[in-house]
Amino acid sequence: MSGVVGIIHLDRVPVDPQMLQRLTDCQRFRGPDAQRCWIDGHVGFGHTLLKTSNEPGDKSQPLSLDGHVWIVADARVDGQHDLVARLTAAGQQVPGGATDAELILRAYHAWGEGCVNHLLGDFAFGIWDRPRQRLFCARDHMGVKPFYYAKVGSLIIFSNTLDALRQHPAITDRLNDLAIADFLLFDMNQDPATTSFADIQRLPAAHLLQCDREAVSVRRYWTLSVMEPVHFKQDTEYLECFQELLDEAVKARLHANGAGILMSGGLDSPTVAATAKRLLTKSGNAAGLFAQTLVLDELIPDDERHYAGLAAAALGIPIGFRTTNDCQLFDRADKVEHRSPAPEHSAWPDRTTDLLRQIATKSRIALTGNGGDPGLSSRITAHFHHLLHRKQFVRAVYDAVRYLCAERRFSRLYLRARWRLLFRSENLFCSYPDWLNEDLERQFGLRDRWTVYRVPDRRAARRRESSVDAFRPEASVVMSHLSWQGSFEGLDPGVTRVPVEVRHPFFDLRVVTFLLGLPRLPWCGDKELLRQLARGVLPEAVRLRPKSPLRADPTVALLQKPESAWVDRFEPVPEIERYIRRSRIPAVHMEKRPGAAWVNLRPLSLNYWLRGRHEQRVSSAKYGDSRTSI
Repeated sequence: MSGVVGIIHLDRVPVDPQMLQRLTDCQRFRGPDAQRCWIDGHVGFGHTLLKTSNEPGDKSQPLSLDGHVWIVADARVDGQHDLVARLTAAGQQVPGGATDAELILRAYHAWGEGCVNHLLGDFAFGIWDRPRQRLFCARDHMGVKPFYYAKVGSLIIFSNTLDALRQHPAITDRLNDLAIADFLLFDMNQDPATTSFADIQRLPAAHLLQCDREAVSVRRYWTLSVMEPVHFKQDTEYLECFQELLDEAVKARLHANGAGILMSGGLDSPTVAATAKRLLTKSGNAAGLFAQTLVLDELIPDDERHYAGLAAAALGIPIGFRTTNDCQLFDRADKVEHRSPAPEHSAWPDRTTDLLRQIATKSRIALTGNGGDPGLSSRITAHFHHLLHRKQFVRAVYDAVRYLCAERRFSRLYLRARWRLLFRSENLFCSYPDWLNEDLERQFGLRDRWTVYRVPDRRAARRRESSVDAFRPEASVVMSHLSWQGSFEGLDPGVTRVPVEVRHPFFDLRVVTFLLGLPRLPWCGDKELLRQLARGVLPEAVRLRPKSPLRADPTVALLQKPESAWVDRFEPVPEIERYIRRSRIPAVHMEKRPGAAWVNLRPLSLNYWLRGRHEQRVSSAKYGDSRTSI
């Protein structure tokens, strides 16, 4: 894991060494093991290193093979054996123990900008090609690694840490009003190419950036589209192939001495934990695996402690529980150590950072089960509609019987949930708020924007899926949803400020391709693939546990407490009037509708973020920061 920064002056003004050092040093928290800067006239790169393995060799960056082409990267390259073979065939002499950055750089030497077509893994990097006077940058396929950049006049600056860019005096604090409006409407910016700051852009997942003289271009190099179905004759072959791919994905992300697991009591993260435990046992390091779990059972009815504990006991791994008995609404929103670089809904005090801090005491790697849900998303009705359309009536009856006869299937038909989806009333989590500033509404056409981006109804979802060219379009839509970019960035050390790299085996491109090629039945219905894989590994209570939402909403539970009455009396900062009308926000204390509570607490989250940003600006000015204020 690395902190990276790059500065390029297109007008050939020399890079200020002190400024480059400052932008590098401000990322020391994510790379305490080594910091290094390199300057070549009007170009400068900075790098901070966090070692996540005990492998020998010089991992220092910025790196060059010939003194002419330089790279700075935050990267983990998968499928290295195949990549080295292709590089060798292309004329590159790859030494043993080559680092991830070196492999990327050699790929660039071999194939130029086409190097991204040969890379697997999680990466964000910048390459300066001095002979061509060209900057080339790229972000990985799924967007696991963040990448931000800004072009101000003749200056190009990039980093994987948003706050690092804000340290440069040419970057103003001017906000991107549309991104702020999106937060108030949807909890997230709907434009993957922008940030909450007007001067700072985001390189979206699977995109590359090139800057040649004064022209900056950004383009997509890859699109998630799995057309070929996975087909085997025997059910066991599906399980064996998936286990082999998951083994590769977990092994590529494991530290030789173990890792922490962000583990729930469901199927996804325990499946990853079981794979990691088996791999570490083979290497003689089984004791290095441990789990951390967030439980809400002191606030609302919650079974995670029970089921996660069962899974951990069966796997023989220690587990720690972080409780929420001390939670209050917004109890961390005004604390410096918990301030986020961009607005986030902070009503519910997320304790994931606490779990990562616990993991950091033993390991620098955390594994998750993120990706299992979208990878196995399916509409069973589409399967039967397809069979009936082709008049395959016998096959339809066979598949229906097989589906209904699965273990404890009738406890996992989710009839009540399906009934609610079919006849549900308006989803208050995506209701349009009446407290938005009218000028803001008119400027950006927010009512129309809300109609386009709000959570769609079933018919709109079908129309969107029909426009996707894929074998299982519903899974492709969910797997590539913009919300994953926000989730990855929220777990990145640039936000958590915890020196732990969070890795997601289910988002390994090889695993993704396999999952999205699976037939809906029998493998995707209610995660049958994982349930079959877990036979004899996880306890039956966990393996056959029905998937169910929380039995109560934690935010609503906190709103019922007398001490939460203050949320209706908060004092707005002057800047917030650009976005909302404070007098129109309805009372939220004692609100029992989760959607209404969540929507109407968003202004308070924004208020905290704006206030913290103002305090940060005042503090920076006190110590000589020359950034332009709003």
